[in-house]
Amino acid sequence: MIQLYNTLTKTKERLISRNEKKIQMFVCGPTVFDYIHIGNARTFVFFDIVAKYLRSQKYELDYIQNITDIEDKIITRAKENNRESLEYAKEYYEKFKEDIKALGVDSPKYIPATEHIEQVVNQVKTLIDKGHAYLIEGDGYYFDLSTFKNYGKLSGRKAQMADDAISRIDENSKKKNKGDFCLWKLSKDGEPAWDFKTTKYLGIVGVKGTPGSRSSEISNGSAESGQSELSLPGRPGWHIEDTAITEHYFGPQYDIHGGGQDLIFPHHEAEITQQESASGKKPFVKYWMHVAFLINKDEKMSKSKGNFMTVHELFKKHSKEVLRFYLLSGFYRSPLEYSEAMLKQSHAAINRISEFIQKLDRVDGRDNREADICLHDTKEKFSVAMDNDFNTPEAFGVVFEMIRTLNPLLIENKISKKQSEEIISFLKEINSILGIIPAEQQKIPAEIQGLVEKREKIRQDKNYEESDKIRTQIHDLGWEVEDTIYGPLPNKI
Repeated sequence: MIQLYNTLTKTKERLISRNEKKIQMFVCGPTVFDYIHIGNARTFVFFDIVAKYLRSQKYELDYIQNITDIEDKIITRAKENNRESLEYAKEYYEKFKEDIKALGVDSPKYIPATEHIEQVVNQVKTLIDKGHAYLIEGDGYYFDLSTFKNYGKLSGRKAQMADDAISRIDENSKKKNKGDFCLWKLSKDGEPAWDFKTTKYLGIVGVKGTPGSRSSEISNGSAESGQSELSLPGRPGWHIEDTAITEHYFGPQYDIHGGGQDLIFPHHEAEITQQESASGKKPFVKYWMHVAFLINKDEKMSKSKGNFMTVHELFKKHSKEVLRFYLLSGFYRSPLEYSEAMLKQSHAAINRISEFIQKLDRVDGRDNREADICLHDTKEKFSVAMDNDFNTPEAFGVVFEMIRTLNPLLIENKISKKQSEEIISFLKEINSILGIIPAEQQKIPAEIQGLVEKREKIRQDKNYEESDKIRTQIHDLGWEVEDTIYGPLPNKI
């Protein structure tokens, strides 16, 4: 029985899908104006294991993720690089797919926003026709928050709080309410535009000879007219693409919505407001799940702060297995600290699993009841951990507890070949979900490995003077040993 924490109800709830064993899940994807940073990757890797675990439990999962390929940041960055916005976004969308595939994330279907302008416009028109939206001339269509009484039910925040630094609410002095947010932005000169009436792409506004030029005949209409057939060249607001996409693929209601903690307000609050106003159906989403920040020296890691590392850069030093283990080593609802020390610990952890598998490959003893009991208990405990709100640190702990229990039996060759194959099969099964076991094992000379294990035993006996002598011996042979919470990490100098 899977239980997950629902941000909407602030409680842990049993996962009960709306349609038997079928689940629809949407996770907010990246804005493609740069390489994704390791904080973005935490969210994407976490929901990758959620998807893979659900599928392993025989759920029929439909998992989609949007790609924001038109937005202010993209337009600004493209202009700085003398590039056309959509072309620039396409380049970084491709780079995103390369990096995310290299991270072992292959569970979602990606949906670019610019391929669903028709759905965006249709939802905006629905909101206009139902009296939830109004036009600010020269700016765009805004949602009127006074028409939705439940605003704030996800975050516990209200519209009057929307002008603080983290809200990213669209600013305009002509708004009816300070928290009102833009649904359809009118494009400025030099920006891409779509026709609001036909949803056709017009090109770049203000460029001579293009349909989107300001010299084109444009019907401005009235801010209070309520008309929905205005031919205003523009583009989607920040929030509307997500609900337009999910309504198209899932309908007005679905099971799980995920994203980073920073999106709870105002982004996900706005999504609820839009969709429930457009369809009249509640709840828009049954379960809301949010991944906590990655922090760098007690600060949220973000591109705006300049304190981030991109996944692209980290691949130069670390394997996908190291990065995935690190990102899953902390409980997803708790902040995770970024540090090279933690990455080294993750390296040591996956090495330990690899060494364990190598020992299993070599064993040829007799059946051992203790090994059978240990494997049975490990399987049960792993399922309990994952069923408990996808608790990956607890799941990792279960695996290392098994390694600690079985290692002495392996050293004494007290496990049969059949048992070792069953243990390896289990590790492969969980690796299809977690993706933390390297396909290629680190090559450590037998002499070095023997010295490392000897030193570790001496250290556990608290004979530190003798262990230092062995460390020096290892160093003289061209290797160094770093002690981590997962055991010693040998590396060639």
